[in-house]
Amino acid sequence: MKLTFHGLFFFVSALLMIGCGEKKEEKAETAQFKVPVEYYKLDNGLKVILSQDRTSPTAIVAVYYNIGFRIEPKNRTGFAHLFEHMMFQGSNNLGKMEFVKLVQQNGGVLNGSTRFDFTNYFEIVPSHKLETMLWAEADRMRGLDISQENLTNQQGVVKNEVKVNVLNQPYGGFPWLDMPQYANTNWYNAHNFYGDLEDLDAANLEDVTSFFNTYYAPNNAALAVVGDFEIAETKAWIEKYFGDIPSATIPPQPDISEPRQEEQKEFTKNDSLANKPAIALAYQMPERNSPEYYAMGLLDQILVQGDNSLLAQKLVKEKGYTSDVSGGINYLGNMFNYKGPMLWMYDLTYDKETSREEILSAIDEVMTGLKDSVDQQMIDRAIIKIRSQLYDDIGGTFGLGRADLLSSFALFDDNPERINTLEDEFKKITPTIVRKTVDEYLRDTNRTILTVNPLLADNEKTE
Repeated sequence: MKLTFHGLFFFVSALLMIGCGEKKEEKAETAQFKVPVEYYKLDNGLKVILSQDRTSPTAIVAVYYNIGFRIEPKNRTGFAHLFEHMMFQGSNNLGKMEFVKLVQQNGGVLNGSTRFDFTNYFEIVPSHKLETMLWAEADRMRGLDISQENLTNQQGVVKNEVKVNVLNQPYGGFPWLDMPQYANTNWYNAHNFYGDLEDLDAANLEDVTSFFNTYYAPNNAALAVVGDFEIAETKAWIEKYFGDIPSATIPPQPDISEPRQEEQKEFTKNDSLANKPAIALAYQMPERNSPEYYAMGLLDQILVQGDNSLLAQKLVKEKGYTSDVSGGINYLGNMFNYKGPMLWMYDLTYDKETSREEILSAIDEVMTGLKDSVDQQMIDRAIIKIRSQLYDDIGGTFGLGRADLLSSFALFDDNPERINTLEDEFKKITPTIVRKTVDEYLRDTNRTILTVNPLLADNEKTE
């Protein structure tokens, strides 16, 4: 899910210095922004982030649990996503789907999602309904209505979702679901996280109860409140509703590391519903928060983001092989809201008249000349693009992108203030660091290529 935003809340400042007499010297500093962040923890371990924004009479409540499909139980693929559905089936004081009705009847919207390293739930409501939403989220954190009827119902819903979105869809799962299974070697990063139908059927009440008691505890969660609210009043509500929820013993995280990829991998996926070939290329990412990680963020901007990106210029404008190149770091979010190993990836469809070899040859032209073309001017342009995207991501949908980053940085780094230092981290990256990153992470031996073979096109051709 890509989030797009408008950035109303920034505290922008510019400094104008004027000298004495007739000599006037102007010095304009780059506009800076600072997101207000107040961070603390309840006695039960719940991480709380408050970020005030008076620009709209709305408030967001976002609860992020430190459990995604990456570390769901083996032989229970898709279980983290199945459990996300269970969270709407009733709690101690709200019956089946009453949570949804409560939000909507109070003029709000809500949603939830399962990602690599977290499962999240959020509500956007008129600010005077903030207390109600805090109570409702605490109510289902405190206890779910776990019944066989609810489980069986949601197993059917999720299985149907898999069939509609993946199994019966042209390019279903390509490449967001497929590529991690091909490019990674560690099961935790390489399994079908949407869920094998047999595994979804095998889930039982004991699994659901154990999962809830283990991972849906306050000491495994972050609560972000963003928007128009009074800080002291909101703190009192959070303590009142969440403060006495018992913590749990969180098991140690399994080893989710990936070995260094030493040779190029190539795979073909037959797709009976596709009418054009498609190709995706993925590279293992550098370690999160390292200089190379931020360099890859800039290389993503240089290579695939926007019409002026190098791959778009080559494949779309110059060669005419495709109408669009899409890609990025973390297809299920952004480069900041994940914790474990990740892929940088891009994909495109192309006509049958164009060969796979022509596509790869054009890509190699770009990649071969990349290192020599990197200079400070190119980096500065990439920083402008990523800065613009960051402003969009943080500022819109009434602050939902801000809540996402604050919660992610609280969960993964115990430091939501990181939101205010991201731009500075990119500015530290030099051409030397970028070239080093190209050498280590954009080498062919760190590359996985997945091609879609369009069987529908073949069938149409033979008829």
